Amino acid sequence: MNKTICLIDGSGYIFRAFYALPMMTDPSGTPVNAVYGFTNMFLKLTNSIKCDYMLVLFDAKRQNFRNEIFADYKATRGETPIELIPQFPLIREAVEALNLNQLEMEGYEADDLIATYAKMAEDAGLDVVVVSADKDLMQLIDGKVQLYDPMKGKFFTPEDVKEKFGVFPNRVVDVQALAGDAIDNVPGVPGIGIKTAAELINQFGSLEEVLQNAEQIKQNKRRELLINHADSARISLELVRLKNDVPVEHDFTHYSCKKPEEEKIMKFIDAHAFKAIRPRVEKWLAEQCGEFDQKEKDAEIKTECKIISAENELAYCVAEIQKNRMFALKVDGEGNGFINTKINGISIAFSAGKSCYIKLKNEDVFSAKTDDLFAVAEKKSETGISFQTFKKHFSEVFSSPYILKIGAGIKEDMHLLRKIFDYETEILPIDDVSVMSYVLDGTSHPHDIRNMAKEFLDFDKFEEETEEDVHLKNLCFEADITLRLHQKLKERLLAVRQTAVYENFDRPLVSVLQKMEEQGILVDDKALVNLKREFELEMQKYEDQIYEIAGEKFNLGSPKQIADILYNKIGLKGKKTAKGSFKTGADILEELADQHELPAKILEWRTYAKLKSTYTDSILDVLDKNKRVHTTFSQITVNTGRLSSFNPNLQNIPVRTEEGRKIRSVFVAPEGYKILSADYSQVELRLMAEVANVKLLKETFEKGIDVHAATAARVFDLPYEHVDSLHRRQAKAINFGIIYGISAYGLAKQIGSTPDAAKLYIDNYFVAMPEIKTYMEETVKFAVANGYVLTPFGRKCVIYGINDNNKRTVSFAERAAINAPIQGGAADMIKLAMIRVNSSLKELGLKSKLLLQIHDELVLQAPDEEVETVSKLLHETMENVVKVSVDFPVEIGVGKNWGDAH
Repeated sequence: MNKTICLIDGSGYIFRAFYALPMMTDPSGTPVNAVYGFTNMFLKLTNSIKCDYMLVLFDAKRQNFRNEIFADYKATRGETPIELIPQFPLIREAVEALNLNQLEMEGYEADDLIATYAKMAEDAGLDVVVVSADKDLMQLIDGKVQLYDPMKGKFFTPEDVKEKFGVFPNRVVDVQALAGDAIDNVPGVPGIGIKTAAELINQFGSLEEVLQNAEQIKQNKRRELLINHADSARISLELVRLKNDVPVEHDFTHYSCKKPEEEKIMKFIDAHAFKAIRPRVEKWLAEQCGEFDQKEKDAEIKTECKIISAENELAYCVAEIQKNRMFALKVDGEGNGFINTKINGISIAFSAGKSCYIKLKNEDVFSAKTDDLFAVAEKKSETGISFQTFKKHFSEVFSSPYILKIGAGIKEDMHLLRKIFDYETEILPIDDVSVMSYVLDGTSHPHDIRNMAKEFLDFDKFEEETEEDVHLKNLCFEADITLRLHQKLKERLLAVRQTAVYENFDRPLVSVLQKMEEQGILVDDKALVNLKREFELEMQKYEDQIYEIAGEKFNLGSPKQIADILYNKIGLKGKKTAKGSFKTGADILEELADQHELPAKILEWRTYAKLKSTYTDSILDVLDKNKRVHTTFSQITVNTGRLSSFNPNLQNIPVRTEEGRKIRSVFVAPEGYKILSADYSQVELRLMAEVANVKLLKETFEKGIDVHAATAARVFDLPYEHVDSLHRRQAKAINFGIIYGISAYGLAKQIGSTPDAAKLYIDNYFVAMPEIKTYMEETVKFAVANGYVLTPFGRKCVIYGINDNNKRTVSFAERAAINAPIQGGAADMIKLAMIRVNSSLKELGLKSKLLLQIHDELVLQAPDEEVETVSKLLHETMENVVKVSVDFPVEIGVGKNWGDAH
């Protein structure tokens, strides 16, 4: 049975209640007849309509976007009755007392909000009931959307609409546009009434077709009216057509029906002396609370957790899975990283409330068909089902293309399942609720199973794991909740139109990343140890210099001791935190370096200390027995859609430094192979040119001119041939700084100029390319209105703090808003490239493998004989990921190690 959403025309309710009842006042003398009527009508409404979601919509104010189309829209309406004005806030109090969801948005009418939520819910497969008698809402009626008049207790059918307008609901706006509306001051075509308008629409099909064929109309007066007032009719169509894409903050799932609160509503009823309906309210409370108690009882998450440790019980699990054609799973592993994790069992949920836990023996039965994989020998368990037995029963289930496998962070589960199944087994199709949640909400909340259970299902009853049976029960709950989340989040993806982002980018990427992590990348461990020693020697060199300058030894890892030396002993002037301690961050030390040599030395020491700990030490710690490192890629960490990596983090290796090249050089190809690096050239600048339609930038790329030199010529007012390396470096900082919404102060700091000069450069930049400034202003405006921005591919990036009261927070948020669509768009492009490259390698039967993704760069391992083929494939695939007016060239490097190829 479909779920239902009830959308109540709150503004329409108010006026109908006001005019339907004689004047009443409460004990304070305030008029309350509309408030009384509104409350009474709502009590009746809940007996007529049962729904899962409910929302009361109000007009924000009379002026809205239609007044920009036609200034006199609703200008002929009379003044609001003086007795009604004080009742508007009271009606909102009534809604609050009844514990209803309510919404109004500046610039839009309640009808537009109703149309938006009706479309959203209908797209997600819900039934929609619009509660109103407003004729303007009749255009929404169709198979899924009903219109209910609470005063008449009547559902309007398409036939009712045809009787009123002479056309079915899908053509109501055409009739209204021709006939106009005196109440709302919609001009229409003078002399054309509803009946005539309906005749014309039925004859020609639509308003536009009527106007295009006006000269064929035989009646002279009618023909002349249509020809002379065509523009008026078209404007009228824009006025009467409801907007169904209002940028609302929440989708319909945010507006679940809520249980009434007796104390709140009775206090409101008594405050306004609504004695006549008090008994009805009491009866309503009893019925509604009873219904909600039953719903809560029915909705309580319970799961039957069957513990399976014998082979003869496995047939039950397989039969349940095959019956439902989908299941959720969680592999119960113990260890750090998939290479060294042993498997204790697997929890599986077949349907909501029905799950099992399969105990497995810990065996070293996994035999890899590649040197890149291995398993740690494990102590055999006496109880449980062997891997081979599990594989015999479940191999078909996990490899079947007709059975959906669902997980929360399923990539980790897939790694562990590969220890059971053959290396060639493809575990597809899959869905990942953590990735779904990320596509929907970005980084606004964590996406692990327990946080999602609380966020979306209001479930937080996992027990403290003091005994094994509690642990197994929790794992069954995790699988069960994963299955429940799957349905809920799929519904939300549809509702907010993010299904395409999930299906085209993030979902297929899970399997690609799993294979990349499994493959790993070979490391020259001897070179890595030598590099570690080199970094240690550099640290020691700077340490000795620092102690000599300071005149004493101190702990360079202690901010407190550094502050004591810099501020108390040397006497430098620094900044303090809110708690009163001196700051010693990199930005502060950079400022102090102009005053004294010691801060600069400390920064150098920190650079090498970070390189040592982040790269040489951490990589050595995680090398497998085959000297490969298997970094973990996360799809759900960065707000813009970028991937991140950890254990170790390979995303932030310095790009332009000699140290960064040395770190990359320890990643090598096996004998007979080469490392290929495929890097998009200036992808973010090119995306900016496309997204903002920047004429000069497009011409620069089209002609193959050095974009930074061209920018320098424009900004510094120089002939192109007079641009030197310094000008180019400064222009490069401006180009990329603009994308990140840089300020004049920030740019001045980067290029070594004054803020006034930097401001002039930025102004010159916008004079040359005004489209970029327009893009920035419109993007910030959109973020302020919506709380998020969209990448060119439709991904939502939440912009935190965009409407904050703190100006610094807002300034940072505005810069994030400007950059997010560009950085996020580049991230989407490289994801699509990874998916297609992986698919092509597989289709061609090549041995080459994707190893790493570092922002705009893909790193592969290819046999010597495949290098030329794969290079060509990378060019063709990556450069044609999107078909737009700007080219996206790819630079490919080849070498025995990543440093040489990069």
